[in-house]
Amino acid sequence: MRQKYTQIMGMLGLIFCMAVLPGCRGVETETAGVADREEDTIRIGLSFDSFIIERWQRDRDAFTARASELGAEVNVQCANGDAREQAAQIEYLVKKDMDVIVIVAADCNALSEPVRKAKREGVRVIAYDRLIINADVDLCITFDNERVGEMMAETIISRTSENAKIFMMCGSPEDNNVSLVMEGFHAMVDRTDREIAETAYADNWLSEIGFSRVSEYLDNGGEADAIMCGNDDIASQVIRALSERRMAGEVCVVGQDADLGACQRVVEGTQAMTVYKPVEKLARRAAECAVTLAKGDELKTAGTFFDGTQEVPYIGLEPIAVTAANMDVVIEDGFHLREDIYLNVNSEERP
Repeated sequence: MRQKYTQIMGMLGLIFCMAVLPGCRGVETETAGVADREEDTIRIGLSFDSFIIERWQRDRDAFTARASELGAEVNVQCANGDAREQAAQIEYLVKKDMDVIVIVAADCNALSEPVRKAKREGVRVIAYDRLIINADVDLCITFDNERVGEMMAETIISRTSENAKIFMMCGSPEDNNVSLVMEGFHAMVDRTDREIAETAYADNWLSEIGFSRVSEYLDNGGEADAIMCGNDDIASQVIRALSERRMAGEVCVVGQDADLGACQRVVEGTQAMTVYKPVEKLARRAAECAVTLAKGDELKTAGTFFDGTQEVPYIGLEPIAVTAANMDVVIEDGFHLREDIYLNVNSEERP
């Protein structure tokens, strides 16, 4: 009896399996299809130095938005200014099977080996905004940083007299762009009788160093007719030091990045100029280049840039010097709202 029961149950089980088998095949095919689509998705790793600088959040948002439009997935990492942490994150992104890794380097001299290792694993690498030294990246995309320095110098030269004393409050010495900006600045100033009285650096782009160094310099009897600041965040602290000594507006201060606070200071008269770099244009172009590299397509560049070992493909976008006279450039680009820039300016004084 038990044997007959077992035979009957076995036959029923076989009939059931045959009945549902087509459905089972359908599920398997659909799952494979999803896996294939995921496998085909372009994966981009985006590694930031930190978000201490206001503009990096704009870069991140514009990059990820454009990459998404192009059908790519973006894995964003932030090293909080730690080069060793960034190196570990690059290794992590390689293990996560990224097709391309885009890097805003915390230390342009410390990432060459992690980048070369990533390339040996078949990952394409883009140096974003900051060149990575001796790394043979697939692309360096940035702004013309020597031109940034020239623009800063041009403003200072136009607003100071001969024999004026200039304080250079530069950015992080680990950032290759800093040396390029300084080269452009010196190329212009050194042709004049103006004197660079002091040069200092803000390690890790800590803006508070700008306040302490300028305060110390002035308190020790140093003279400054103009102060060149590595970026607008540093400029904010430099102007705070000047304000405490009732010198704000008297000393010609220049910066870069067109932060909202800087644009406000420009129209208020405490900062002479900021260099506007259309970061959304840069970020979107970088996302397009990353997708192109991931697909294995040819990437068109303007030329090459020497990274200390070899020439690497290079794309350089033009910066724009912004003063109170042409602030509309920033507004028309949608970078900041007019009412925000002129928040502290009397309505009758607004353009």
